Amino acid sequence: MSRYQIINPDSLGVPRGWNNGLLAATGGRLLFIAGQTARDDSGRVAETGFVEQFDRALGNALEVLRAAGGSPDDVGRFTIYVTSLDEYRGSLKPLGEVYRRRMGRHYPAMAVVEVRGLVDPGAKVEIETTAVLGPE
Repeated sequence: MSRYQIINPDSLGVPRGWNNGLLAATGGRLLFIAGQTARDDSGRVAETGFVEQFDRALGNALEVLRAAGGSPDDVGRFTIYVTSLDEYRGSLKPLGEVYRRRMGRHYPAMAVVEVRGLVDPGAKVEIETTAVLGPE
């Protein structure tokens, strides 16, 4: 059973690849996951392509989620920061494949924001996440 009630008002049209809102059930614990880039265990971002960085950044966010006892279905919101919307838009099909491999068919509320730069040198994408986990 989902931890969320999906909220998609008809007046906003049908979302594709996200939901406009997720209403969490009461009694959950909020987990705020800091922005995750494609950093490896050495703390560096390898000079890889946009899709590979997205895959690693999403994997890093999910690693924090799992360490707290959660799963991808617990994610209620993503904010995805990218250094190039053109690169993001040009990669939608492979990004969708990476997303579904890691998240299945769970689509939280989501925003994509183009930024001038990210704190980690070489980073092209950063993913910030909020999740609601079940009671302890």
